[in-house]
Amino acid sequence: MKEHKYQARLRRAQQTRRKIAELRVVRLAVHRSNAHMYAQVIDASGAKVLASASTVEPALRKSVKSGGNVEAAAAVGKLIAEKAKALGIEAVAFDRGGYKYHGRVKALAEAAREHGLKF
Repeated sequence: MKEHKYQARLRRAQQTRRKIAELRVVRLAVHRSNAHMYAQVIDASGAKVLASASTVEPALRKSVKSGGNVEAAAAVGKLIAEKAKALGIEAVAFDRGGYKYHGRVKALAEAAREHGLKF
């Protein structure tokens, strides 16, 4: 039986999270919808969100035209990197949530790297 697209993404995401949990490192989790981008820095145990950024936040909503494009994703990447560095977090594991490393997910990751986050 053919696997549905959504279930395939979740399966890929679970595999990534399993590996990150094994490594016991802080992770940068990404979620994308058609309209918005979300990023969270989650502690090594996976129990607590340390920092978050998204295109839903009022500060970013004013600066970006649309929440669902590459420019908005780059703005979220920059903001999450700044928030993580303020907490003293330098290195994270990148959890792309089963999405392809392409387009908005790639833009968010590259912007976070440019602003000092290592993964």
